[in-house]
Amino acid sequence: MRNFLLRLCLAVAIIVVASVIAPLAYAQRGDQDSASAAPQKTKDAQIPASGEVTTQDAKTFSGKIVKENRDVVLQDPVTKVSHKLNNPAKAQPYIGKRVKITGKLDANSNTILMESIEPSS
Repeated sequence: MRNFLLRLCLAVAIIVVASVIAPLAYAQRGDQDSASAAPQKTKDAQIPASGEVTTQDAKTFSGKIVKENRDVVLQDPVTKVSHKLNNPAKAQPYIGKRVKITGKLDANSNTILMESIEPSS
């Protein structure tokens, strides 16, 4: 019986150690991936904290204009996030093309309040 309890405790300890180490290793790998991608996107906006409604200053958003569920959206290739546009008719001519949009992000609705749109170089 004592031998059984010893093996059981050892198995539990191994499982606990593995469950602690695996997420840490994954998080560290994710940090390295995001650190290498960060310098490429220095001017692009990020989604603000959940308490904010709209970004204070206009920011530049880069990505590809696509149709998604009957909506015209800006798809960010790095973050894999799609942003709705407050003026989809203005973006319609750019469907399938890479663009830069200047505007403010409404975080509650994930909508970019567009000020300007231009083809990306």
